[in-house]
Amino acid sequence: MPRRVTQLLIGLVLYGAGCALTIRAGWGVDPWTVFAEGLSLHTGIGIGWMANILGAVVLLAWIPLRQKPGIGTIANVALVGTAIQATLAVVPAALDPWTGGAMLIGGTVLVALASGLYLGAGFGAGPRDGLMTGLHRRLGWPIWICRLLVESTVLIVGWVLGGTVGIGTVVFALCIGPLVHRALPLFDLETRRRQRVVA
Repeated sequence: MPRRVTQLLIGLVLYGAGCALTIRAGWGVDPWTVFAEGLSLHTGIGIGWMANILGAVVLLAWIPLRQKPGIGTIANVALVGTAIQATLAVVPAALDPWTGGAMLIGGTVLVALASGLYLGAGFGAGPRDGLMTGLHRRLGWPIWICRLLVESTVLIVGWVLGGTVGIGTVVFALCIGPLVHRALPLFDLETRRRQRVVA
């Protein structure tokens, strides 16, 4: 249990740090961060704090979907945005496109590794992922349609509000799935435990 909790916390903090790197890269960010950034511009609330607020609001949407949050879900709401805000406070914006490109790639890879860490700890999905699976269960639509519908909506609204959309948004969307697919087996503690029992 201590190892799982430690892995969860490290994963969530690194996830936020990776998101912050993609923000500082200036090439465009993932849909939910676009949304948080757009709201931040209009409210004066920091992007990280806004990400926490959005996580809490999304968690409320779990109620009619009859989703049950885990410890990891609550920790996600509290820590990811806080880590974004803390990282933004110490990491400056990229000075040139080359530095920005490196920060975008590094941030995307870090988010993928962090996803493997916190998902592999087995304490439940984040609020946004739970929203997709909840819609899938309630409506019967394929997961990819639920994800496309939700993420395209927050992306468009965030872009209209002034959030940064660009090549980085596309790179993140295309790369994050395959990268998480590679990262998760490295940190999936439950699967490793079952394999040891079988062996």
